[in-house]
Amino acid sequence: MTTADFEPYTTADGRRIGGVMMDLRNITLRFGGVTAIKDISFDIREGEIRAIIGPNGAGKSSMLNVISGFYVPQEGEVWFRGKRRPALRPYQVARLGIARTFQNIALFDGMTVLDNIMTGRLTMMKSGLVSQALWWGPAQREEIEHREKVERIIDFLEIQNLRKTPVGRLPYGLKKRVELARALAAEPSLLLLDEPMAGMNVEEKEDMSRFILDVNDEFGTTIALIEHDMGVVMDLSDRVVVMDYGRKIGDGTPSEVRNNQAVIDAYLGVAHD
Repeated sequence: MTTADFEPYTTADGRRIGGVMMDLRNITLRFGGVTAIKDISFDIREGEIRAIIGPNGAGKSSMLNVISGFYVPQEGEVWFRGKRRPALRPYQVARLGIARTFQNIALFDGMTVLDNIMTGRLTMMKSGLVSQALWWGPAQREEIEHREKVERIIDFLEIQNLRKTPVGRLPYGLKKRVELARALAAEPSLLLLDEPMAGMNVEEKEDMSRFILDVNDEFGTTIALIEHDMGVVMDLSDRVVVMDYGRKIGDGTPSEVRNNQAVIDAYLGVAHD
């Protein structure tokens, strides 16, 4: 990687993108005899919205799991902020400033919206279990501080009237918004979104798109997302990497990817040799 790779650049619409934040080099991931990802390299730049797309079974979620530490590739390297990242557990990756949402909503249905979002602050809490249970002194002050940050996220995502509602009572679209709130509560520098629009109607997709853009713009958060709605991908993304059968078949701006014949063939279901 040269010095030029870290230099900022300006997108066609005038947005300022920084240097490389994460660099995935020759990633290969196998499950027994099945190769989910084969020799894929791409980077994620500071401040951009980076989409990962491809047909079902292309290996997109596996790649997101590599980035977030759930999977450790058999080959290749993950570099973060100019340093090679060793094999880490997911909670250790979270402490580096990487948070995520999941394709299948992973919330605690019996807990309130507020309590679910507060779990996003756990890696930042320093008080021990006993002092938290007693809710006294430093533990009390710490929780109040975390609660203030969570309340700002609740206001930002416009779910003020739901803070005391058990998550299990919420409709699907609002559950997705709560999961986004929990990820934001961790104050990530890199936010990973696994199909944030899946199962939503048009109005819910418009709301989620607006919030994603606002998170990127107002918080300065770098975002990498998996999404099947190509209209959303083309509207939101600065750059797009395309996967098919575990391989990278395209990488570039939305317009470049849209006109890439290999990408067109993959989405049209053209037979593979």
